[in-house]
Amino acid sequence: MTDGTRSERTHDDIPSGRTAVVIGGGLAGVTTALALADAGVHVTLLEGRPRLGGLAFSFQRGDLTVDNGQHVYLRCCTAYRWFLDRVEGAALAPLQDRLDVPVLDLAKPEGRRLGRLRRDPLPVPLHLGRSLAAYPHLSLGERARVGQAALALRALDLGDPSLDAQDFGSWLAARGQSARAIEALWDLVGVATLNAVAQDASLALAAMVFKTGLLSDPGAADIGWAHVPLGELHDRLARKALDSAGVRTEVRTRVTSVSTNENGTWSVQVPGETLTADTVVLAVAQREAYDLLPEGALDAPENLLEIGTAPILNVHVVYDRTVLTKPFFAALGTPVQWVFDRTHASGLREGQYLALSQSAAQDEIDTPVAVLRERYLPELERLLPGARGAGVKDFFVTRERTATFAPTPGVGRLRPGARTKAPGLYLAGAWTATGWPATMESAVRSGVNAADAVLRTLGRPRPRHLFEFEEAA
Repeated sequence: MTDGTRSERTHDDIPSGRTAVVIGGGLAGVTTALALADAGVHVTLLEGRPRLGGLAFSFQRGDLTVDNGQHVYLRCCTAYRWFLDRVEGAALAPLQDRLDVPVLDLAKPEGRRLGRLRRDPLPVPLHLGRSLAAYPHLSLGERARVGQAALALRALDLGDPSLDAQDFGSWLAARGQSARAIEALWDLVGVATLNAVAQDASLALAAMVFKTGLLSDPGAADIGWAHVPLGELHDRLARKALDSAGVRTEVRTRVTSVSTNENGTWSVQVPGETLTADTVVLAVAQREAYDLLPEGALDAPENLLEIGTAPILNVHVVYDRTVLTKPFFAALGTPVQWVFDRTHASGLREGQYLALSQSAAQDEIDTPVAVLRERYLPELERLLPGARGAGVKDFFVTRERTATFAPTPGVGRLRPGARTKAPGLYLAGAWTATGWPATMESAVRSGVNAADAVLRTLGRPRPRHLFEFEEAA
């Protein structure tokens, strides 16, 4: 991008009000850039890393292509599904035909450990009725009380600000949910989607997850995941779409400052170059946004620093043979949470590659690899008879210490919207006020929100196809 000399890049040949710089090449930034370019805005996208995709990316480990962590989405994630369509990647990350989650409980004897959470082709809430009635990991009374709590959740008003001040665990306990029910059902889903156990999660965010995913449409919770490396979707195909849209994309380009000019335009400083644009979108993590925000852009910028973060640990095991015949499963009675077969996606030709996704991993995020190996390999042998006696060809971990914002009670009041008080400056990121927890869906929605705010200010028409997902939601 630079040759070591300072330069200034302007857009003298482009009409006023038609240029934008998007800072950050994660899903939020890529979405913003695509949406603006589709509306005829000339966009430059800047990313400090050597790749796009943010915290949903791939890397090479020998002959393996490894995702930094297992990411899934649901049929109700209409914005992320729009993103997949926009980058022509939907066929590479298909959805289940119908929700079906195998759940193994190690507390039960072999042969009786398997339960399933799956739906029937019936209207809500009957679509889960048979599965819940037969769910072996809860007693009959617990199953009945789960149904009562689900109906109470369905009745909550997601627009009620008081929900954000309450924790989900206390709300569940007040509605007769036992510790076992919370572990075997509510946290089974909630930890994976919220990155927090019920007692640490905002009721507003938890209610949003369960109402939207399980209680809105019969197929809303059907699970989808990438059958190729995430880098194929979020980097290669995303970059191809950006190039086709006319976006100038620069990686390995760290922004050092953002400032206004006397004529109302913006200057974005990177090493060796100053970019000038009519509008700027900060699509970076909240702490980085805080560092780049000019004075007066937010009433309480310190709120961004109060938004906590939560880690996710991923344990990767390569066996010399097939030990799991399902694409994934969830587990109870063990430190193991969710296990996915990543053999085909990684390019492994012999044996099997399993990835364990461990959310809310505050207690383990800094644990040495050797200790994690001693902890998790025996657990996999207990869960999977085929792993007993199988050779372990590789064992490694990936750690995202700030994988998501922490969905703690009260976090809603800290999350800013897309607009700032500085004309022409906008925010995007899963941590902004999308109403969703820190998911790929939230990231894409934030990019749509930012692009919509920019286009309204510029008086540019909204691309119709961008907002089709709102009608499907």
